[in-house]
Amino acid sequence: MLARFRTWTPFDGDALLDDVADALDTVLPPEAEVEQLSSRLRAHLTHLTSVAATARAEERDKRAAQLVARARQTREEDVPGDYQHAAGHLRRMGWAVNELLDLLVATGCVKAPESLKEEK
Repeated sequence: MLARFRTWTPFDGDALLDDVADALDTVLPPEAEVEQLSSRLRAHLTHLTSVAATARAEERDKRAAQLVARARQTREEDVPGDYQHAAGHLRRMGWAVNELLDLLVATGCVKAPESLKEEK
């Protein structure tokens, strides 16, 4: 338990959104960065699916169940070796992260990232 606590990192919605933006940008990330970005997106998917499971979102909402299933499937896929296919995989992971975050924010399971909050 202590080992898990030491490796725990708090939810950083703004870092998540930065990674989603990198994955979905019209300019593909450099080939050298694909593996790192994929790893970060995979970690975001793991975190968000854990939050959804804890909140029992899948049981309460059909759309949540679909998004969580797609997120889990996408997370488990290996990054293709071909750069173009890897970029497509990053985009799929980026969309899965973005849509799941939107749903979890809308249902109150996670707080909206600071960058999405309206200025008063």
